[in-house]
Parts: sequence; structure tokens; C-alpha cells
Amino acid sequence: MNGLRGFDIIFPREYLRAALLVSLLSVWVLVGLFYYLNRYTKRYYFTVWTAAWLFYALWLTIGITVPALPSDSVVGVLRGWCMSLSAVFLLWGSLTFLEFQTPQTLFAWFIAFLLIWGYVGRAVTPDPFYIQFPTFMLTGICSMFAGVSFYRIRKKRQFVAVGMLFLGFFLWGLYLITYPFSQRYDTLINAGFLFSAVLQLFIAVSMIVLVLEEARLINEAVMTEIEAINTEKRELQVKVLTAEEKCRSLFHKASLREDLQSAYDELRRTQQSVVQQERLLALGQMASGMAHDINNALSPILAFADMVLKRESKLDEQSRKNLEHIRTAAEDISQIVSRMGVFFRRREQNDQLTLVPPKRLFEQVVELTSPCWRDMAQSRGASVRVETQCEDGVPDLYCNESEVREALTNLVLNAVDALPQGGQILLCARAVRLQPSSENDEKPTHIIIEVKDNGVGMDETVRQRCLEPFFSTKQLRGGSGLGLAMVYGTMERHEGRIEMESELHKGTTARLVFPLRQPPSPKDAAATDGSVGPGRSLRILCIDDEPLLRELLKDVLEFQHHQVETAEGGEEGLKLFEQARLGGKPFDAVITDLGMPGLNGRQVAEKIREQAPWTGIIMLTGWGMMLEERGEKAVEADVVLSKPPRVDELVKVVTKVAANKAAEMDARNPARLAVGKA
Repeated sequence: MNGLRGFDIIFPREYLRAALLVSLLSVWVLVGLFYYLNRYTKRYYFTVWTAAWLFYALWLTIGITVPALPSDSVVGVLRGWCMSLSAVFLLWGSLTFLEFQTPQTLFAWFIAFLLIWGYVGRAVTPDPFYIQFPTFMLTGICSMFAGVSFYRIRKKRQFVAVGMLFLGFFLWGLYLITYPFSQRYDTLINAGFLFSAVLQLFIAVSMIVLVLEEARLINEAVMTEIEAINTEKRELQVKVLTAEEKCRSLFHKASLREDLQSAYDELRRTQQSVVQQERLLALGQMASGMAHDINNALSPILAFADMVLKRESKLDEQSRKNLEHIRTAAEDISQIVSRMGVFFRRREQNDQLTLVPPKRLFEQVVELTSPCWRDMAQSRGASVRVETQCEDGVPDLYCNESEVREALTNLVLNAVDALPQGGQILLCARAVRLQPSSENDEKPTHIIIEVKDNGVGMDETVRQRCLEPFFSTKQLRGGSGLGLAMVYGTMERHEGRIEMESELHKGTTARLVFPLRQPPSPKDAAATDGSVGPGRSLRILCIDDEPLLRELLKDVLEFQHHQVETAEGGEEGLKLFEQARLGGKPFDAVITDLGMPGLNGRQVAEKIREQAPWTGIIMLTGWGMMLEERGEKAVEADVVLSKPPRVDELVKVVTKVAANKAAEMDARNPARLAVGKA
């Protein structure tokens, strides 16, 4: 081989080899990630892509570990076969995704030719260049064809990843064609490896982005289908109402008694209420199942991306940026899933509740809605005034600030819609006592927030139905009927209530009644946090039937210097727990999945609680916020964490649960506390 003068100065071989090792580790992480996605998506092209990445990882591993490998050796032939199979499987999976009707026998003959030539070529010519050139020329042309295919399909699927894959496959084809020429210069071998590793990482990231974009497109299609069903139902309701009017006319003609007509109307309202409840129940069940599956699939994507970003400090800037994009997209999907249950779930115990001054809420809501009540109203010749009023001494509201702010925003926007000719909107807050009081106790028990307008108002029929989901008087203007339903759900989660007062042509008052509550004592929180210092190493047992999640939990917690043992099921987990307890090295905390074959997470938690009541138990589940709505309260666990788990949140919860249990044991056993202090 020949060298290129001055090339080692630009790309020192020691630095190139270190970068190649980082790229090799990243490629194997991608192999595991694609295996997981293939297992949960059950897509045929993902199976083919997974095989392609596996052969590429083997090719890269052999090339790095044995850099001066003769091409006519057995290992050299196997290495050439790995590259050929990787390129063919990438082409095969890409054409399958693009829905090209290509016979599988064609790929079989192509693979057979490459394998036979890679073996027989040694006998035809001793020159490695002529052995490698036909193989890499054909695979390079095929890769460029795949890139061109992605470019041609960009009009059908407007995905960013389609353009990325076009660029990646096209450059990959050029690299394969020039690969035999680069082998004539020993200074280009490591540089070629580095370029191929970075390019394959770019192609892999593009494939993951393509999957996420396809998932988003499917979600939009589902939402469109749901909207079409709702439209069809509304048309059916119109037909039902028309039939009801005809029946009512017959009732009047027959001079039936007034109480019979009243009973009929009441029955109709009851039937509509039952239909709405069944609709919400079906929507909740569908959202629950989707949330469980999506959260399980998102867990390794989000957590492994976070772990690679934290551990691999030598990642190049482009790879780090791509991983951050993956993590951000996964976070967005997780937030979309969490919002699917906003209409039927109760407030979770770990919701972020803080003390918020009502005056600050009013200022934020007025600022957020100003384009609607000021600019849009003036554009149609109307003048809307928004005023705020807070009584002196109104306590702070202990609530989820974002939820209450969104509820007030919905009420203000409804008030603006009720003022087509302009008018006034008033936001006011006051503290009142709604419970019987003793002679010396006049402290307020509730905070009332009202949104008043002097607009068109509502008649009694509309007022009684305004809180029902999907009921709207603004359907022709795009109203979904979910605004007030979401406000109702917010008040339910805050243990409050909403009251609606309205008269036709006299305006509407929406009254939110919050119970006056205080946050937990800061002294207790400080004492709990102080039980386990940041330097203490905990013994933790992780039980999950998913190997990838077990590996994830072990990596995350061991990175925080904890001692971690894993079990693939409830029976094995209980056996390890009992052995550790009898051996004098009990576990400080146990993390268990809820749904497992054999003993499930709830049964495991019950048995651990019987044996060691002072051991912290954390339940990790894809059902998360749906548990209470289905009547499945995990009372045996100290904390229930939803999937996908955030790395920082998981570490914080484990430390806090172990600290709380240690504090409880010290309180029940003063002798142990005295020994600890000594």
C-alpha cells in the first residue's frame, strides 16, 4: 500500500482510531435499538433493516480489530461477505418500505452472486482490488438506486427523513464504489472507516426519524377518522332530532297529558347522557391501550438517547445533535400520549402543585388572550374590555398552575365569543367560608374565581348541557365542545367544582370553587431528603420481563453509583430478595413492572411488603395515569412511575423513596437511630 504525504498530519491515526471505537459502540447501540423497534413494530422492513445493521456492525468490528487483514484469508472473505449482505439488506428494506414490488428471489440471486464471487475471486486474481471492485461497484450502484428511489417518492410522502435518506444512500453508494481505490493507500483506510461510520450513523438516525414521522402521520390519520365519525354522529343526531320533532307533533295532536310529554323529554335526556358516557368510556379505553403500547415502545428510545448523550462525551457535534432530536421527538410523543387522558383521569399524586397568587394567574391569562379580545374584536368593529379584581388578603391557590391557567383561558375565550357586539369581561377572586364555623373560627375554606361577561348568555337548556363533552353551540365555527369539559376535568382533579349561571341576553358567570389547601410541611420534606445523602450507594433490585428495560434500569442506576441486581420475573425477583435479606445485605429499594407473566408486580409488592415493610417499592408501568380510572390502585407501592421513565426523575424517586423508608424505620426504632448517630 502507498501513503498520502501529509494526510497523517490532518487526521492522526491515534485520533481516528479513538473516534472509530466511539462510532463502533454507537453502531452496536443502534443494532440493539433497531432490534427493539423490530420486536414491537412487527414491520417486515424493520426486520430486514435490523439484519443490515447487524452485518454492518460485524464488518466494522472486524475492520477495527484486525486492520491489516489479508483479503484472501478466511476472515477477510467473511468480512467482505458482511459488507455485501449489509448493503443488499439495506436496499431490500428500503425498497420494501417504498412499496416497490420486487421479487425476493432477485435479492437471493444477488446475494448468492456476491457471496460466490467473494470466495471464488481469490482463485481468479491475486489482486485484492479486482476481487473487491465488482462487489463494491454493484452494491454501490444499488445503494445509489435506493437513494434515487427515496428522492422520487418525496412528493408522495412529505417527510424530512426521506430527503435525509436520499442524501445518505447516495453518498453511501459513492463511498462503496470508491472503497477499493482507497484501499491502495494505507493512510486512507482509517479515514474511510470513520467516514463510513459517520455516514451509517446518519442513515440510522434518518431511519429512526422516518419511523417517528410515520407514527405522527398515522396519529393524524386516526384523529381525522375520529373527526369523520363525530361528523357522522352529528348528522345522525340531526336525523334523530327530526324524527323526534315529528313524534312530538303527533303527541300534541293526540292531546296527551303534559306529564307524559315531560317524562318523554326526561327519558330522551337520559338516553343522550348514557350515549355520551359510553362514548367517553370507549374513548378512555382506546386511549389507555394506546398509551400502554406507545409508552413501552418509547421507554428505551428516550432513556438510551439520554444515556448516550450523558456518557459519550466524545461524540461529534452532528451525532450529538441527531441524538438530541431523537430525544426531543420522543418527549413530544410522550406529552401527546399523556394529554390523551385529560378528559377522564383524576389528578395524580405526583402532579406538580405549587402556591400561585390568583392575581398572577389573571395577568397571564389577560396577556395570553389579548390578541383575541383586543385585536380580533377591533377588526370587526367591536370593543371588549377585560378587567381583573382581587380582594385584599386572598390566599395563594395550591394548584397545577398550567392547568388552571388553561382553564381560565378557555373561559375568557368563551366570554369573547359571547360578545359579538362588544362588552365587558371581569375576572375576580375572593376567599370565602363555605363550611359551618364556630364562634371564634372565621378562616376562609375556599377560594372562588369568577369569569363574568355581559354578552348574549344561554337559555336553560344550553346551560344544563354546556359541560357535556362534544356539546357545542359553535359547531359551524369549528367548535369541538371540549373546552368546558376540560375545565370540568381540571376542577375534578383539584377537588373543586364549576358552577354556571346565565340568562339569555343578560350574560354568563362561570364560577370556579377551589378548596383552600396548603402544601406539605417543608420541614418534613427537608428531613426526608436528608436521610440519604447524595454520596450513599443504595442496593436496588429491578424486576421486569423485558430484557431491554432491565438493561436500561441497570445502566441508569449503576451510572449513579448504586448496586443493582436484576430479575426477569416475579418468582426470580422474590428469590433474590429473600437471599439478600437472609444474607444480611437487604435491598434498599425494589423497582418492579406491573404487568408480568407469572407473578405480576402487585403480587410481588405484597410479598415484599410482608417480608420487609421498610423496603421502598416503586411500580413502573406503561398504564401510568390510567390505573385509578380502572379501579386498580397500586396501594402496595410507594410510588407509581409512568413509562417512559425520565432518567433524572427515576434517580430522584429512588433516592427519595429509600430516604422516606429509612426515616420511618428510625422513627419506629429509636435504638437504631441512636446507633446510627453514634
